[in-house]
Amino acid sequence: NEQRLAHRVGWAEKTFRGEAERGDADYLFVLEDDDGKVVGISAIAGAVGLREPWYNYRVGLTVSASQELNIYREIPTLFLANDLTGNSELCSLFLHSDSRNGLNGRLLSKARMLFIAEFPKLFGNKIIAEMRGMSDENGRSPFWESLGRHFFKMEFSQADYLTGVGNKAFIAELMPKFPLYSCFLSEDARNVIGRVHADTEPALTMLKGEGFSYQGYVDIFDAGPAIECETGKIRAIKDSQALVLAIGTPGDDAPQFLIYNRKREDCRVTVGAARFAA
Repeated sequence: NEQRLAHRVGWAEKTFRGEAERGDADYLFVLEDDDGKVVGISAIAGAVGLREPWYNYRVGLTVSASQELNIYREIPTLFLANDLTGNSELCSLFLHSDSRNGLNGRLLSKARMLFIAEFPKLFGNKIIAEMRGMSDENGRSPFWESLGRHFFKMEFSQADYLTGVGNKAFIAELMPKFPLYSCFLSEDARNVIGRVHADTEPALTMLKGEGFSYQGYVDIFDAGPAIECETGKIRAIKDSQALVLAIGTPGDDAPQFLIYNRKREDCRVTVGAARFAA
């Protein structure tokens, strides 16, 4: 949808200029190759759920017990929640398959963290990231087939698209509000709760290395995990430094760094070998 894409780019420009409130802020980053071709995008949402409800399932536990019958059961239970409201979100990460090599993925993802480190007041005290859940080669989600389809009467891809373009009213209108016992779901659906798609494993591993962890929240459509970390404890943010680089050729043995110009509207981040000025 070119019109919607153009609107998002325009809104991102407005956001970088400081003309959007935190609940509407959409910081969109674009990765270019050496020829200026766009090969990837990533984004930061300033805050989720401040304009319309933000839904997750919280995976809790329900205990059923009867001493008389000598029965004790612990049943994982899904509770519809808005607990992550107000947090900032790492989102919209996509890298073209031809460019998934070298340090491109790390640059695309971690550039956002350097921006947060430079402008922490623009973001919440916690950063979250919703990871893609399990689905097969045809895009079929076991969790959706066992749960969501019964309430929404549409394909998983359609529901995912509607939320992606900002049409989320149907969630509040159709989503069951009561706790859901996982034992009523299919075995395939139970087995994918909190698991990520194989293509998302590298991103999950990288974010875990930055300090993100799973705290029991999953996506309401595909049950992919929502991971989180306190903003100041994210490794790339905590360890970032403002340093003066030496002018000249750094040499073959120089270490690689993410290098950021520390600007907001004209933000630029790259990766390369560098040495500090004496």
